[in-house]
Amino acid sequence: MVQHLLILGGTTEARELAALLALRNVPVVLSLAGRTITPVAMPVPVRIGGFGGSAGLAAHLRTAHIATLIDATHPYAATMSRNAAEAAAIAGVRLLALRRPPWLRVDGDDWTEVADAAAAIAALGEVPRRVFLALGRQELRPFVAAPQHLYTIRSVDPVEPPLAVPQARYILARGPFDAAEEYALLRDAGIEAIVCKNSGGAATYGKIAQARTLGIRVILLRRPALPAVPEVADAAAAMRWLDHAGALRGV
Repeated sequence: MVQHLLILGGTTEARELAALLALRNVPVVLSLAGRTITPVAMPVPVRIGGFGGSAGLAAHLRTAHIATLIDATHPYAATMSRNAAEAAAIAGVRLLALRRPPWLRVDGDDWTEVADAAAAIAALGEVPRRVFLALGRQELRPFVAAPQHLYTIRSVDPVEPPLAVPQARYILARGPFDAAEEYALLRDAGIEAIVCKNSGGAATYGKIAQARTLGIRVILLRRPALPAVPEVADAAAAMRWLDHAGALRGV
Protein backbone atom coordinates (compact mmCIF):
# COMPACT_ATOMS: atom_id res chain seq x y z
CA MET A 1 0.00 0.00 0.00
CA VAL A 2 1.31 3.44 -0.94
CA GLN A 3 2.24 5.55 2.08
CA HIS A 4 1.00 9.16 2.12
CA LEU A 5 3.31 11.82 3.56
CA LEU A 6 2.71 15.33 4.82
CA ILE A 7 5.62 17.76 5.24
CA LEU A 8 5.18 20.78 7.49
CA GLY A 9 7.52 23.10 5.64
CA GLY A 10 8.74 26.62 5.12
CA THR A 11 12.45 25.80 5.24
CA THR A 12 15.17 25.01 2.73
CA GLU A 13 15.31 21.46 4.09
CA ALA A 14 11.59 20.99 3.49
CA ARG A 15 12.00 22.03 -0.14
CA GLU A 16 14.99 19.73 -0.57
CA LEU A 17 13.10 16.78 0.89
CA ALA A 18 10.06 17.52 -1.25
CA ALA A 19 12.29 17.46 -4.35
CA LEU A 20 13.81 14.10 -3.38
CA LEU A 21 10.38 12.60 -2.73
CA ALA A 22 9.10 13.95 -6.06
CA LEU A 23 11.91 12.09 -7.83
CA ARG A 24 10.60 8.88 -6.23
CA ASN A 25 6.99 9.73 -7.20
CA VAL A 26 6.00 9.61 -3.54
CA PRO A 27 2.47 10.92 -2.80
CA VAL A 28 3.39 13.88 -0.61
CA VAL A 29 1.89 17.26 0.22
CA LEU A 30 3.93 20.20 1.49
CA SER A 31 2.11 22.42 3.99
CA LEU A 32 3.07 26.10 4.39
CA ALA A 33 1.80 28.48 7.05
CA GLY A 34 1.19 31.20 4.46
CA ARG A 35 3.29 33.92 6.10
CA THR A 36 5.34 34.49 2.92
CA ILE A 37 3.40 36.28 0.19
CA THR A 38 5.35 34.72 -2.69
CA PRO A 39 6.69 31.30 -1.64
CA VAL A 40 9.28 29.50 -3.73
CA ALA A 41 7.81 27.16 -6.37
CA MET A 42 7.62 23.55 -5.20
CA PRO A 43 7.80 20.24 -7.12
CA VAL A 44 4.90 18.74 -5.10
CA PRO A 45 1.34 19.79 -4.21
CA VAL A 46 1.26 22.61 -1.65
CA ARG A 47 -1.28 23.33 1.06
CA ILE A 48 -1.43 26.87 2.50
CA GLY A 49 -2.73 27.76 5.95
CA GLY A 50 -3.02 26.46 9.49
CA PHE A 51 -4.82 23.41 10.85
CA GLY A 52 -6.41 24.70 14.06
CA GLY A 53 -3.97 23.40 16.64
CA SER A 54 -2.99 19.84 17.38
CA ALA A 55 -6.58 18.55 17.31
CA GLY A 56 -7.18 20.09 13.88
CA LEU A 57 -3.93 18.67 12.55
CA ALA A 58 -4.78 15.22 13.94
CA ALA A 59 -8.15 15.36 12.19
CA HIS A 60 -6.46 16.32 8.93
CA LEU A 61 -3.98 13.45 9.25
CA ARG A 62 -6.88 11.03 9.53
CA THR A 63 -9.09 12.45 6.77
CA ALA A 64 -6.16 12.84 4.34
CA HIS A 65 -4.94 9.29 5.11
CA ILE A 66 -1.49 10.49 6.14
CA ALA A 67 0.79 7.69 7.36
CA THR A 68 3.89 9.80 8.00
CA LEU A 69 4.21 13.37 9.24
CA ILE A 70 7.47 15.23 8.74
CA ASP A 71 8.05 18.34 10.83
CA ALA A 72 10.45 20.39 8.70
CA THR A 73 9.41 23.75 10.13
CA HIS A 74 11.83 26.45 11.24
CA PRO A 75 13.80 25.64 14.43
CA TYR A 76 11.97 28.54 16.13
CA ALA A 77 8.47 27.34 15.18
CA ALA A 78 8.07 25.72 18.60
CA THR A 79 4.27 25.88 18.70
CA MET A 80 3.94 24.09 15.37
CA SER A 81 6.45 21.45 16.44
CA ARG A 82 4.51 20.81 19.64
CA ASN A 83 1.28 20.58 17.67
CA ALA A 84 2.91 18.12 15.28
CA ALA A 85 4.08 15.86 18.10
CA GLU A 86 0.67 15.91 19.80
CA ALA A 87 -1.23 15.38 16.54
CA ALA A 88 0.94 12.46 15.47
CA ALA A 89 0.33 10.78 18.84
CA ILE A 90 -3.43 11.39 18.63
CA ALA A 91 -3.72 10.13 15.04
CA GLY A 92 -1.26 7.27 15.52
CA VAL A 93 1.05 8.20 12.64
CA ARG A 94 4.85 8.07 12.49
CA LEU A 95 6.62 11.39 12.99
CA LEU A 96 10.06 12.60 11.92
CA ALA A 97 11.55 16.00 12.70
CA LEU A 98 13.93 17.47 10.12
CA ARG A 99 15.94 19.97 12.18
CA ARG A 100 19.06 21.73 10.97
CA PRO A 101 21.82 21.96 13.60
CA PRO A 102 22.49 25.37 15.18
CA TRP A 103 25.56 27.46 14.39
CA LEU A 104 28.41 26.98 16.83
CA ARG A 105 30.64 29.71 18.18
CA VAL A 106 34.19 29.75 16.76
CA ASP A 107 37.26 31.82 17.60
CA GLY A 108 36.66 35.49 16.80
CA ASP A 109 32.87 35.43 17.28
CA ASP A 110 31.47 38.13 19.56
CA TRP A 111 28.17 36.53 20.53
CA THR A 112 25.61 37.34 23.19
CA GLU A 113 22.84 34.75 23.53
CA VAL A 114 19.48 35.98 24.85
CA ALA A 115 16.07 34.51 25.51
CA ASP A 116 13.89 36.83 23.43
CA ALA A 117 13.52 40.19 21.70
CA ALA A 118 13.12 42.08 24.98
CA ALA A 119 16.44 40.67 26.19
CA ALA A 120 18.02 41.57 22.84
CA ILE A 121 16.88 45.18 23.27
CA ALA A 122 18.41 45.26 26.74
CA ALA A 123 21.66 43.82 25.36
CA LEU A 124 21.84 46.58 22.72
CA GLY A 125 21.87 49.19 25.48
CA GLU A 126 20.83 52.82 25.55
CA VAL A 127 23.60 54.25 23.35
CA PRO A 128 22.36 54.68 19.73
CA ARG A 129 23.80 52.03 17.41
CA ARG A 130 23.50 50.95 13.81
CA VAL A 131 21.68 47.64 14.12
CA PHE A 132 20.94 44.96 11.51
CA LEU A 133 17.68 43.24 12.44
CA ALA A 134 17.80 39.87 10.67
CA LEU A 135 14.48 38.64 12.04
CA GLY A 136 11.09 37.67 10.66
CA ARG A 137 8.49 40.40 10.25
CA GLN A 138 6.51 39.06 13.22
CA GLU A 139 9.49 39.54 15.57
CA LEU A 140 10.23 43.19 14.77
CA ARG A 141 7.54 45.02 16.78
CA PRO A 142 9.28 44.89 20.18
CA PHE A 143 12.08 47.07 18.81
CA VAL A 144 9.84 50.15 18.80
CA ALA A 145 10.77 50.25 22.49
CA ALA A 146 14.32 51.20 21.44
CA PRO A 147 13.80 54.03 18.92
CA GLN A 148 17.28 55.48 19.45
CA HIS A 149 18.91 52.95 17.12
CA LEU A 150 19.25 53.18 13.33
CA TYR A 151 17.85 49.91 12.03
CA THR A 152 18.60 48.04 8.82
CA ILE A 153 15.85 45.46 8.25
CA ARG A 154 15.92 42.73 5.60
CA SER A 155 12.86 40.64 4.75
CA VAL A 156 11.39 38.58 1.92
CA ASP A 157 8.12 40.56 1.97
CA PRO A 158 7.56 44.24 2.83
CA VAL A 159 7.22 45.14 6.51
CA GLU A 160 3.67 46.52 6.71
CA PRO A 161 3.14 48.76 8.52
CA PRO A 162 6.74 49.95 8.79
CA LEU A 163 8.38 49.82 12.20
CA ALA A 164 7.38 52.86 14.25
CA VAL A 165 10.90 54.17 14.79
CA PRO A 166 12.55 57.36 13.45
CA GLN A 167 15.31 55.65 11.48
CA ALA A 168 14.83 52.40 9.58
CA ARG A 169 16.15 51.20 6.24
CA TYR A 170 14.36 48.30 4.54
CA ILE A 171 15.88 45.74 2.17
CA LEU A 172 13.73 43.24 0.27
CA ALA A 173 15.71 40.09 -0.51
CA ARG A 174 15.45 36.31 -0.38
CA GLY A 175 18.43 34.15 0.63
CA PRO A 176 20.77 32.48 0.27
CA PHE A 177 23.17 35.41 0.63
CA ASP A 178 26.81 34.99 -0.33
CA ALA A 179 29.73 36.20 1.76
CA ALA A 180 30.60 39.14 -0.50
CA GLU A 181 27.02 40.49 -0.37
CA GLU A 182 26.91 40.23 3.40
CA TYR A 183 30.29 41.89 3.83
CA ALA A 184 29.26 44.81 1.63
CA LEU A 185 25.92 45.24 3.42
CA LEU A 186 27.45 45.26 6.91
CA ARG A 187 30.38 47.48 5.94
CA ASP A 188 28.47 50.04 3.88
CA ALA A 189 25.72 50.42 6.50
CA GLY A 190 28.29 50.76 9.27
CA ILE A 191 26.55 48.01 11.25
CA GLU A 192 27.63 47.80 14.89
CA ALA A 193 25.37 44.98 16.06
CA ILE A 194 23.31 42.20 14.50
CA VAL A 195 20.19 40.74 16.10
CA CYS A 196 19.17 37.38 14.67
CA LYS A 197 18.09 33.83 15.45
CA ASN A 198 20.49 30.91 15.56
CA SER A 199 18.81 29.47 12.48
CA GLY A 200 21.64 27.17 11.45
CA GLY A 201 22.38 26.13 7.88
CA ALA A 202 24.41 27.79 5.16
CA ALA A 203 21.81 30.07 3.56
CA THR A 204 22.12 32.88 6.12
CA TYR A 205 25.42 32.05 7.81
CA GLY A 206 27.21 34.69 5.71
CA LYS A 207 26.25 37.49 8.08
CA ILE A 208 27.70 35.55 11.01
CA ALA A 209 30.98 34.90 9.21
CA GLN A 210 31.29 38.50 8.03
CA ALA A 211 30.41 39.85 11.48
CA ARG A 212 33.44 37.90 12.69
CA THR A 213 35.60 39.44 9.97
CA LEU A 214 34.40 42.98 10.72
CA GLY A 215 34.38 42.65 14.51
CA ILE A 216 30.61 43.15 14.80
CA ARG A 217 28.71 41.99 17.86
CA VAL A 218 25.98 39.38 17.24
CA ILE A 219 23.00 39.08 19.59
CA LEU A 220 21.45 35.66 19.08
CA LEU A 221 17.96 34.71 20.17
CA ARG A 222 18.32 31.33 21.85
CA ARG A 223 16.55 28.37 20.27
CA PRO A 224 13.32 27.24 21.98
CA ALA A 225 12.90 23.78 23.49
CA LEU A 226 11.34 21.35 21.00
CA PRO A 227 9.59 17.99 21.50
CA ALA A 228 11.81 14.93 21.85
CA VAL A 229 10.94 12.98 18.69
CA PRO A 230 12.99 11.09 16.09
CA GLU A 231 15.03 13.67 14.19
CA VAL A 232 17.57 14.03 11.39
CA ALA A 233 19.66 16.97 10.22
CA ASP A 234 19.16 17.03 6.45
CA ALA A 235 16.99 15.84 3.58
CA ALA A 236 19.26 12.95 2.59
CA ALA A 237 19.16 11.59 6.14
CA ALA A 238 15.38 11.99 6.13
CA MET A 239 15.13 9.85 2.99
CA ARG A 240 17.23 7.13 4.63
CA TRP A 241 15.05 7.25 7.75
CA LEU A 242 11.86 7.03 5.69
CA ASP A 243 13.18 4.08 3.71
CA HIS A 244 14.26 2.27 6.87
CA ALA A 245 10.88 2.95 8.53
CA GLY A 246 9.00 1.59 5.54
CA ALA A 247 7.36 4.94 4.91
CA LEU A 248 8.07 4.68 1.18
CA ARG A 249 6.89 1.09 0.80
CA GLY A 250 4.78 0.53 -2.28
CA VAL A 251 6.15 3.60 -4.07
